[in-house]
Amino acid sequence: MCLFSVTVSPIPSSNFQRCDPITHQIFVNTNSNPHPRISITSIRSSKVPTRMEVRARAPGKIILAGEHAVVHGSAAVAASINLYTHVSLRFHSISDDDHTLKLHLKDMALEFSWSIERIKEVLQEVGCPFSSTPTTCTPEFIKLIAALLIEQNIPEAKIGLASGVSAFLWLYTCIQGFKPATVVITSELPLGSGLGSSASLCVSLSAALLALSDSASLDFSHQGWSVFGENELELVNKWAFEGEKIIHGKPSGIDNSVSTFGNMIKFKSGSLTRLSSNMPLKMLVTNTKVGRNTKALVAGVSERTLRHPNAMKAVFNAVDFISEELSNIIQSPAPDELSITEKEEKLGELMEMNQGLLQCMGVSHASIETVLRTTLKYKLASKLTGAGGGGCVLTLLPTLLSGTVVNKVIAALESCEFQCLIAGIGGNGVEICFGSCSS
Repeated sequence: MCLFSVTVSPIPSSNFQRCDPITHQIFVNTNSNPHPRISITSIRSSKVPTRMEVRARAPGKIILAGEHAVVHGSAAVAASINLYTHVSLRFHSISDDDHTLKLHLKDMALEFSWSIERIKEVLQEVGCPFSSTPTTCTPEFIKLIAALLIEQNIPEAKIGLASGVSAFLWLYTCIQGFKPATVVITSELPLGSGLGSSASLCVSLSAALLALSDSASLDFSHQGWSVFGENELELVNKWAFEGEKIIHGKPSGIDNSVSTFGNMIKFKSGSLTRLSSNMPLKMLVTNTKVGRNTKALVAGVSERTLRHPNAMKAVFNAVDFISEELSNIIQSPAPDELSITEKEEKLGELMEMNQGLLQCMGVSHASIETVLRTTLKYKLASKLTGAGGGGCVLTLLPTLLSGTVVNKVIAALESCEFQCLIAGIGGNGVEICFGSCSS
């Protein structure tokens, strides 16, 4: 299941993508962005400065409406959230006398280091993976990468990170070959909570690697965050999708698309449409810290559908109407404060209706119900996002809601040992920066 989120700024609406007939990945065309666009060309660029460092950040995502029902033909609405995974990449210079590839997962307090000679020795057994076009990692290479991981002695408690480190090694060697470098990764996204942390990782990593590759023609002197050009974003998205396949096996491609292109999308029957809005949205994202089995939850909904086909068809149809109405509200003009308040009230009602239907599908959880009861005391609308069965819950924070109330809600939820994050919805996708950049 995928999730999505949004922070809304003016974006001209446009039909958003095409689907690759082989990989079934969705690719997007975007038209506007407040940040400067950067062009990646097929012509080799001038040499990257010796001690150049690039930073990239890619957002997570939430699902505003339609999870689970989207599998059964209903529409779903997803969006980026302004919680990011950050990647910094610095090549080692000759004067460093450091012939290693280092990976530092700062949040996990884990550091990995491989000598370049060792990487060459292992991976060149079946040929160099270096490729100018996005390439799927073969089972043979997965085994070789696994050998490199075993040598790192990953703590058993953190062995779940192995697939992410494997994706790193594949993307790095494919795009950059065997160059010594240091890569540092941090994230504001809780892992395994349905906020697209793995896609955010793969997108930010692909962007950083491509920014300093021979495929890129960039202005290294530009200060602040920049956005890749439209065609180049597709390249980032394709590489990120390859990383997602290593982590998840058969991802839908939606998570990495939202993280790459940002903003909001509507997804239905394999087609993605970009949504535009002038309406700022803010959500309280509550992480229940309850793990869930997405595959089992999806299967459970399918089994319930087999047992009650007519009733579940009505549920899915209702969700479809909710997603469509939500899309229309988000895209309709809101010229004044009163209009924004009215739209927020409607969105809140739709979120509550969607949550009721998710309960009908059997994907809620005691922890989710606790969040719903808590926020309802303050007359705030909430719904689960993603697979359910735990994970995260969204609560709409109206524009006119006082900070005092927000603090009370957060205090009440944190007293239940939940983690609370405030996120803007529908902002930019992946961005890169050379030199100094604001957080």
